[in-house]
Amino acid sequence: ATVRHLVERTPGLNRSSEIGLPIPWQALHDNQGWRYEPRFGDAFNSFRSLLVMALPDSETGVRQEVYLPVHRTRKYVGWFYARHQTGDRRVEVSFRKRDDASIVYCHASLETKGSDWARYDFALELPENALAPREPADFVIALKDGGRAFLDQAMLYPADHVEYMDPDVLTLCREMKTTVIRYGGNFTSGYHWKDGIGPLDKRVSMLNQSWGFPEYNHFGTDELLRLCELVGAQPQIAVNLGSGTPEEAAEWVAYVKEKWGKRSAGVFWELGNELWGTNHQIGYPAFSELESRTGAFATAIRNVEPDAQLIATGADPDGFRDWNAELMKLPAGMFRYFATHFVDTVHDVRRRDASSEFITEAAFALPIGLERHLHEMKAQFDANPQWKGRAQIAFSEWLFLGHADRVPSFNNMGGAVITGGMLNTFLRVRDIVPISTMTGLMDFHGILKAKSQVFGTPSYWAFRMYANAGAARVVPTTTKVETYDVEEGNVRIPNIPQVPYLDVVSALNDTGDTLILFCVNRRLSGVTSARISVDGFNGPGKAQSLFAAGIAAANNEERPEAVTPVESAVQAEDSTLEYTFPPASVTVIKLKKDG
Repeated sequence: ATVRHLVERTPGLNRSSEIGLPIPWQALHDNQGWRYEPRFGDAFNSFRSLLVMALPDSETGVRQEVYLPVHRTRKYVGWFYARHQTGDRRVEVSFRKRDDASIVYCHASLETKGSDWARYDFALELPENALAPREPADFVIALKDGGRAFLDQAMLYPADHVEYMDPDVLTLCREMKTTVIRYGGNFTSGYHWKDGIGPLDKRVSMLNQSWGFPEYNHFGTDELLRLCELVGAQPQIAVNLGSGTPEEAAEWVAYVKEKWGKRSAGVFWELGNELWGTNHQIGYPAFSELESRTGAFATAIRNVEPDAQLIATGADPDGFRDWNAELMKLPAGMFRYFATHFVDTVHDVRRRDASSEFITEAAFALPIGLERHLHEMKAQFDANPQWKGRAQIAFSEWLFLGHADRVPSFNNMGGAVITGGMLNTFLRVRDIVPISTMTGLMDFHGILKAKSQVFGTPSYWAFRMYANAGAARVVPTTTKVETYDVEEGNVRIPNIPQVPYLDVVSALNDTGDTLILFCVNRRLSGVTSARISVDGFNGPGKAQSLFAAGIAAANNEERPEAVTPVESAVQAEDSTLEYTFPPASVTVIKLKKDG
């Protein structure tokens, strides 16, 4: 959320701004008035600290709303930096009832030692009867009895953190078996990587200009590499072609090479992010600068890491020709991949007064429309003699947003159907698109966290079903299914003919004894019965199907597994499997080979 959204959700933060408190902190006691002063030029971290001035015979402090993962642990650790000014030296940290400072769940008292900045570590343990899951509390730092001190850099973590990462998030990451984690996005064009390395407490907080909220720089290069290690993924890092320099990018590559060792040759380096974005990219290059700027960064990186996997910033599939042609003026081999993105609002359609059903069918068809555009992109590569056979596509962002009721969106069941369609498309065009990263491992399609409850979206579950299916080799599939045509649909790809209602891709596992069927049913109502010829795979099997009562169904912090796959046993007879697909569903079927 932006700062504006935080204030809209918690109107009391307006008062914080009036009396000099940094949002989202609030006064512990609103009736005490101005007992705070932001002090510029005197801070442990960055350039500003907060002077807190307690009243005599009272306490004065700051509080922040927190949601604690009490479903997992009641122990918490943290630290803050303080510099004593005068009076009582005690500083108390505590958890209290939200908006009721008189109810203290637990506390720890520390004594500041002098007038120099020092770090003070604390531990808090909630009693068993305090605080229910998803119930807010106030985290409080308070001074007492006329004490005055400067405060800076307060940190709070569950005691079971994994190198400051959420263990619930790590579990879901591992279970989705993602092989690549992308470090990129709009923030890339103004990101300077050295801001995110070194001691955590000395990393400077600043404004994230892309999204309008603070950037604390707590998750930098080292944290990215460690996350990749913990979940078994390879990093894909976008360098700053906006306000950055080739020298800065080369230094970043050298840093990762030193940290990542022999694995560094497998790191994917993206040369910028959406550089065509004149309205949302800091320092975007003019079209006339694209060739020279991309070439300069590619050369600088290759001088450090000759085997670097380089991805140039290509254009979106629905408008790529001129942009990608400009990039192809560079020598083939300077980079291997052209990045492409497709971030779309599905309810933006050409047809007037379109029903939610029409919008949904048009959205479900988008993977088919994109697949056809991807073949057109390949045709452009192949038409250029020096690039033919030497260029592929990295589909490094795809996201489908629905801001209207009863239409698909990244976080609902309709979004999962689109995700299944995208994954089937990528399986079919695997030689054209060997790399794909959906927008957002956290947030958007992937893993969400609300009120300390971590859960996966339906799209996460679709991705996880595919990733855990064990597919090693795609095999030819012939289908005879009903189709539909989209006319005046999504504004970006309005006309998509012959969209299959039932979309099927087949694969074998690494030993060839298991047939895997990836099936997406685009029908909005009524089941779809199918006869599937599976010659030689009559052994016992199972099906996982992801579906819901409607496409708007979603998981949330109250019902984190409302939409999850349902598993059932299946069995082919005489090399024929009969299966009934629920409407608007994603299904993975696995059948064992005879004998």
